[in-house]
Amino acid sequence: MKKFIFTIAALIVAATVHAQQPKTPGVMKEGKPGYFQNTIMKDIRAVDEGAEPAKKEKRFQADLSGMSFPNKVNLYQSEWRLPPVSQGNTNTCWCFSTTSFFESEVHRLTGKEVKLSEMFTVYWEYVERAKRFVAERGNSAFSEGSEANAVIREYKKYGIVPKEVYSGMEAGRKFFTHEKMFGELSRYMEGVKNANAWNEEEVVATVKSILNHYMGIPPESFEWKGTKYTPKEFLSDYLKLQMDDYVDITSYLQQPFWQKVEYEVPDNWWHSKDYYNVPLEDYMNAIKNAIRNHYTLVIGGDVSEAGFNREAQVALVPGFDIAVADIDDNARQFRFSNSTTTDDHGLHLVGWYEKDGTDWYLIKDSGSGSRNNDETSPEFGYYFFRGDYIRLKMMDILVHKDAVKDLLQKCGK
Repeated sequence: MKKFIFTIAALIVAATVHAQQPKTPGVMKEGKPGYFQNTIMKDIRAVDEGAEPAKKEKRFQADLSGMSFPNKVNLYQSEWRLPPVSQGNTNTCWCFSTTSFFESEVHRLTGKEVKLSEMFTVYWEYVERAKRFVAERGNSAFSEGSEANAVIREYKKYGIVPKEVYSGMEAGRKFFTHEKMFGELSRYMEGVKNANAWNEEEVVATVKSILNHYMGIPPESFEWKGTKYTPKEFLSDYLKLQMDDYVDITSYLQQPFWQKVEYEVPDNWWHSKDYYNVPLEDYMNAIKNAIRNHYTLVIGGDVSEAGFNREAQVALVPGFDIAVADIDDNARQFRFSNSTTTDDHGLHLVGWYEKDGTDWYLIKDSGSGSRNNDETSPEFGYYFFRGDYIRLKMMDILVHKDAVKDLLQKCGK
């Protein structure tokens, strides 16, 4: 009798999983030029002669034609945020997503609406990278990528300013581009390493001169709404943000659960060990409960999968990959360990929707892939992630500590 009951229960579970994850065939498809080529790079080529267009290539992806998804913003219960902003031709999603998150936090905590400067933080991140590069004698990554908690680190040390005070964009441009700037920075740092020229003061001065040329000199003080602030005073006195109130959470098997660990990816270039590592079920419940209790989150992970569709603006795990019911800690770790899950994009999770018992999440994005539609559309700059995609491919979150009190208590915090 018990065996019969178990069989019936298994069939019910299987039927539910099948309903959530319909068959999705794969197809080799050549990517069409989209917003990045037709808008961002078009503007950049108009300023920079010789900028080359991207090469067309075919990629394997899930064939979602004929399928319907909840890919309309108005379906979602969502939190306040400013409109999506393009990161242009830069690899600074970590800063755009986290800046957007803190704009939402300022509004949640104070009701104030302030567009903050992404490039103020990026400027000082390069300075800090240069310092560590010198201290480690060239054995520290010097690249454009970073993590969400880098913003916390730079806010603590340097503060922050409104975007209208410091945009960091070269005159005459509509979009950010760091191709020339980063090329000059990386060549200089390689020269420092080759010459063993480990004078921090000289290196930082040179790095700042390059940044100043392309981005402008960041202000030491400024006036805002009739009051003069330093960037650190603006953070504490006007924005009312307390950086120690924010926590990073990850979920993977290569580190012990229920304690702080290092998130072992190249973009964590300063080897932060401030990530609370928790089992996958706790990780997913933390995301679900946070957004339902009006906290937004920064999420980071892999957006290169076959189920990440830029035309429909949805991300899901197709049936030919793995069954939803089989996505557990082991499946997640397997992909991270063999590098099929990578840490390549940061996004801002701002809303949720439940359809047929399946969770979907509204994702604000600074990347160009979410902009391949009408600029006047409410969906411009957004993605719609099915819960299974986050479960398998999104590796870490940043959120206010009050949203995850139970997890922190389990971690002994």
